Amino acid sequence: METNLQSEEIQLPIERKNKENAISKTILIIILTAILSAGLGAGGLLLFFHYFPEYVSYNITNLTKTEKEVTVNENGIADAVEKIYDSVVIVKTYQGNQLYATGTGFVYRNVTNKYFFITNYHVIENGDKISVVFTDGEEAIVNVEEGDKFADIAVLSYKTDKEVRVSEIGNSSESRVGDTVFAIGAPLDSNVYSWSVTRGILSGKDREVEVSLSNSSTSDWIMQVLQTDAAINNGNSGGPLCNSNGQVIGVTNMKLVTAGVEGMGFAIPIEEAASYADKVINGEDTSRPMLGITMSEASIKSNAKAHGLQPIDGVLVEEVTKGSPADKASLKTGDVIVAMNDVYVINIASLRYQLYKYKVGDTISIKYLRDGKEQNTKLTLVAKN
Repeated sequence: METNLQSEEIQLPIERKNKENAISKTILIIILTAILSAGLGAGGLLLFFHYFPEYVSYNITNLTKTEKEVTVNENGIADAVEKIYDSVVIVKTYQGNQLYATGTGFVYRNVTNKYFFITNYHVIENGDKISVVFTDGEEAIVNVEEGDKFADIAVLSYKTDKEVRVSEIGNSSESRVGDTVFAIGAPLDSNVYSWSVTRGILSGKDREVEVSLSNSSTSDWIMQVLQTDAAINNGNSGGPLCNSNGQVIGVTNMKLVTAGVEGMGFAIPIEEAASYADKVINGEDTSRPMLGITMSEASIKSNAKAHGLQPIDGVLVEEVTKGSPADKASLKTGDVIVAMNDVYVINIASLRYQLYKYKVGDTISIKYLRDGKEQNTKLTLVAKN
């Protein structure tokens, strides 16, 4: 239902209009107060509204200051959901013909009847066979083109003459905090809750969240993500986060689970996911750069003590690979890296976050501590094996 809210124009001189509005407001407040004080409650109010509708309508309108016309639409986001619904797929990961994990994905591109899907890397990790299920119930075995553990993005492909709906890609950078967003996925049991839609708002942008890629207590990576209060549950991973126009602005991949916290889900900005997917589809190199060191947290007492150091923020060089950029830059075991291109790093996660902003072939400066003294060196990045 659509309701147009707008100010009613009353043809009165301005001064008289203001005076009469003030009197009318006062009279209306007195009448309503009297009704409530007399104990007539809601019934009394209904009778008053029934017998004096014009008076109430006039005064309620003029009690409300409306800056501009606003159209309120109560039909929800069904049109936007319908726009992308058939491009969302359920992703099934198998190990030895046994279902190992399920998640969600969406059709990203069609290149001469070869369809490419985006999902999360952690959805298909450790699988030896991957399939997708379309909204019509058809299940198809797909190829894993490539995946990036740190970006948590994987690209799948499927060749078919069947026409499959391709999602429309939006722009997360143009989205504003407070915008309506929705997610589609297969939470919990994909046989029961497939293609569930959850709605919320864009709660935040450019959130830096530390993540662990193993069960260790230390973080391995920092992700810059979108935050939403749209419900994200197990099985939603890899699905689209969409704006109110049904365009994908993010790839849902995690939520904050702790006591006292509700409605904190996260999504990888579509720009990052699409950039990686396009490189894969176009056959471009997606290798990440490397320093050529084995590292540990210098702030952990046991790590520092093993090298005769006091705990300190930074990354401890445990071992240097022969012939690597670090070796050529004369880094040694026991050095503590504290900055990269003058940006301080406090742990492994922050070092990787800074390192992976650069490309293979870039030259960067490294600030490190050796025997308690600050030193600097430069190295040229090579591709990670």
